[in-house]
Order: sequence, then C-alpha cells, then structure tokens
Amino acid sequence: MTNTERTVLPLFPLGTVLFPGLVLPLHVFEQRYRELVRSLLHRPDRERVFGVVAIRRGWEVGQRADEIDTYDVGCTAAIRKVTENPDGTYDIVTVGRDRFVITERVPAATPYAQAAVTYLPESPGPEGAADALGPRVLAAFRSYLRAYRTAAAGQEQLPDDPLVLSHLVAATASLSVPDRQALLAAPDTATRLRDELRLLHREITLLQRVRAVPARLSDLRVRPGPN
Repeated sequence: MTNTERTVLPLFPLGTVLFPGLVLPLHVFEQRYRELVRSLLHRPDRERVFGVVAIRRGWEVGQRADEIDTYDVGCTAAIRKVTENPDGTYDIVTVGRDRFVITERVPAATPYAQAAVTYLPESPGPEGAADALGPRVLAAFRSYLRAYRTAAAGQEQLPDDPLVLSHLVAATASLSVPDRQALLAAPDTATRLRDELRLLHREITLLQRVRAVPARLSDLRVRPGPN
C-alpha cells in the first residue's frame, strides 16, 4: 500500500493491538459484528478485510460504536478462515496486513463503525539503522524469553528480518496497550526496534526482580478475543 491510497474500512475495536503478519483469532458473537462478517463473506477472498483499532477508552462489548474511543492508527485484518456456529456466532482466523491511520469517521447505516483511512508505508528508517538494531533486539528478546520462563534457553526460531522481528516482538512481549500502540504507530522500523530495545530491557529488569513463572513463547501470543 502507498501513503496516498485512501479507502473506507469497517472498523472492529478491540482491547488489543494487531500487527502486520500476526494471527488474530476472534469469536464473533455480537450481532453487529456478525453482520460485518456476513457482509465480508459476500466479497471475493482478497477483499475480506476490516480494520482493527485498539480501544483507548470503552469496552469491546455492549457499547455503541460512537461511545468507544479508539486510537487512530490501526491494522487491517484479512480473514483467512471462517466457521459459522449453530447459534449464529462465528469463529474466524485473521492475519494482520497493513497499517493505516483514520482520516475521517464515516457516517454509516451499518451498526458497526466505518472510517476513511490512509495506508501507512513501512520505512526502514535511516540507512543501515534497522539492520544494526535487529541483532540487538533479537538478543534482548531471547534474554527476555529466558527471564520470562526462568528456565530453558529461549531457542524458538525467531526471524532475522528487522521488520518482521519488530512486529513479532511488539505483538508477543508482555506490554501494555499504550506501549503496543506506540510501536504500531512508529514512523519506521528502526524507531520501533529502538523503542523495543528499551522496553525489553525494562521488562527484563522487572522480571528478574519478581521471578517470572515458566511460559512458552506460544503463551505470549495474542489470545482469541471476544467482541
């Protein structure tokens, strides 16, 4: 996507932050979002996309769309698998695709919110900076995983690509929504990696103080979310 491309997306506010390339399973039970899924299923596979935005104030369930305060930078979610349950709810599996910024809230007849968005390009940042920061963040993330579980050596296969690594760390480290949101909105990969290095060192220090419980990398991944 280019930074000049503008489109209208249906929005799905959640209490978490989605990153490009990361899997997000959802159990869709609210009527308005069932309608959203049904509308997307009438589109070609490549167009079954909606925008995930993290909630700043409000709740995932039970509030009108105009009562929920969300961040302006989000990530598109492409539907990869849909299971319709006998009670009319859906279990869907989505994958994060592109970052975007909301430019205008669009009045809509649908029960779910819609917005005009502009897609955000992913710049590597200053020449060579992301490549230099990548190994440092990778080493810090392995140290974080070892501290998190107190045992084992953190030998999961982790990506070397700085951009992919930056998204994985942001999505799987135990960070607050505001921390994750700031990483999603980072202007370039190098900035995101630099911020992650600082956050990982902070979390490692905290974990060493409190003695974390054992956990696997899979335990840190985004959990299926209600809506």
